[in-house]
Amino acid sequence: MKILIYCQHVLGVGHFFRTLELARAMEGFQVILVTGGGQVDVPLPNHIRQVRLEGLMMDRNFSGLHCVNPAKDLEEVKQERKGQLLGLMKKEDPDLLLIELFPFGRRAFRFELIPMLEYVKSLPEGRCKVVCSLRDILVEKSDPQKYETRVIEALNLWFDAVLIHSDPRLIKLDATFSRLDQIRVPLVYTGFVTPLPDPDTTRRLWQAAGLKPGERFIVASAGGGNVGAGLLRAAARAVKTKALGDIRLQIYTGPYMELEEKKALHDLADDRIQVQEFAKDFVSLLAAADLSISLAGYNTCMNIVAAKVPSLVRPFAQNREQRERAMNLARFTPMTLLEDQDLEPLRLSRIIMEALDPQEKRKSLPDLDISGARNTADWLKKQIKKGTTP
Repeated sequence: MKILIYCQHVLGVGHFFRTLELARAMEGFQVILVTGGGQVDVPLPNHIRQVRLEGLMMDRNFSGLHCVNPAKDLEEVKQERKGQLLGLMKKEDPDLLLIELFPFGRRAFRFELIPMLEYVKSLPEGRCKVVCSLRDILVEKSDPQKYETRVIEALNLWFDAVLIHSDPRLIKLDATFSRLDQIRVPLVYTGFVTPLPDPDTTRRLWQAAGLKPGERFIVASAGGGNVGAGLLRAAARAVKTKALGDIRLQIYTGPYMELEEKKALHDLADDRIQVQEFAKDFVSLLAAADLSISLAGYNTCMNIVAAKVPSLVRPFAQNREQRERAMNLARFTPMTLLEDQDLEPLRLSRIIMEALDPQEKRKSLPDLDISGARNTADWLKKQIKKGTTP
């Protein structure tokens, strides 16, 4: 059984790592993972083969596409990618095409997605199923009615199902999409997608932190690093105040942070504050920590839940998605939302001290479904074996 997965990350790396976690769970399949954003080098299991399209990204304001390689021409890259993607579909002839986010997002990539979808539609019925892989919360649109009409038409024309990577007891799709009754294909909740901490790795990482008696271990991260540098600087400055003495802070910048912003963080490093770009076993690292400080993206929030670590999160201000997720999770797990005024060093140091209170760790959300990767793989296997539209 063969699955072709299309994933395009345009700013951070959250979409990429969530899709990668899904692909990792698809043991027993031949998985072709097609990516088209900035390069992220991670080891892949033997059942996954990655195909990289020429990279396209967006700026922090989502104002338009640009080539990752500035020497490339945008229109030439778009034509190259369209031909490569269509050729790959014809050559590989997969049993199922899994498309991350589209048509709920990635409208800027219609130039390559619609020709591929039209090709699949021209095949004999049932030859290749098409499924949308969707996170929990959609970003707001300037014209919701027009947006929802476009999404509904695309789903009903080209897709066989939508997999929603959420637990409906916490967040349902109708919270950010009002016309679900007009979607004619199945909507399937898989649970949230996250890796789980490995106890042995967690123990090793805690020992490697080299904590002195009484020291607390904080991990501060910014996802891909395109945004979030200000939060990391604030965390470092808070740790440097006299109010926080017995703290060890590990900062992760992400691969896409600007060099000047990375340098500013390295300038703040000392014997208690270390700065690195990337953590290979991030969820296990969080499980070893006493506190996480981060943005409120899907992947990081689910890592926090899986690690059962208290957290301070700063929602990305560009849209509602991160704030709504964090507000929902904060009702059940020790997660505190940070606002602009909270980033002042002394104020943040007090918030950190409160979050490190052992009483906070007693909160938990043990029944939240975080088996989304395995549930997705099981569902796909059943649909391919059926040989008919679900």
